[in-house]
Amino acid sequence: MGTRASAQRVTGKLVSMEDRARDDLRFIRETMERATAFTAVSGWGQVAVGATAVACAWLAARQTSLRAWLICWLAEAAVAITVSLCAMSVKARAAGLPLLSGPGRKVALGFSPALAAGVLLTVALWRAGAVALIPGSWLLLYGAGVVAGGLFSVPIVPVMGVVFMALGAAGLLLTPLPPDIVLAAGFGVVHIVFGVLIARGYGG
Repeated sequence: MGTRASAQRVTGKLVSMEDRARDDLRFIRETMERATAFTAVSGWGQVAVGATAVACAWLAARQTSLRAWLICWLAEAAVAITVSLCAMSVKARAAGLPLLSGPGRKVALGFSPALAAGVLLTVALWRAGAVALIPGSWLLLYGAGVVAGGLFSVPIVPVMGVVFMALGAAGLLLTPLPPDIVLAAGFGVVHIVFGVLIARGYGG
């Protein structure tokens, strides 16, 4: 009887040690993932960005001049950037992570060249009178930036970037697609769909 009790205690200790080791490994794995991947991309923030883009597409389609149309979308870009940064800041703070961590800086550096190229190309296309090429160019370059920056984030982010690039290519090659439909599908629907997936799969 005593031997059986001793065996049960030993077995219990082994199971307890195994559980603790498993928990420790899980903690180490999660810590390493946080150290190497930017996990503060906010899914609900992306959903909000998508919603504002859909609203902007509706508003931009009702403008009577190309200048007013462009101003409408540039204002939306400023709103989207602000919403994204605020949402990421909230998620990072809730997770106890610095927004400008090593991975966070890598995401920003990966995304910035495409963003700068988009600004310069917009000016060039506007001056050349090639406004019809602007929506596809925006989506293509935005997608390239998301792919580049997303390599340092969760796996679904680069996939989202590829979808943006595909829509951008369609907008450039399958003309004359309505520009606001193209932009609503990209900046609106894609952000909403992937935002929900990120929120459900990566904690908000």
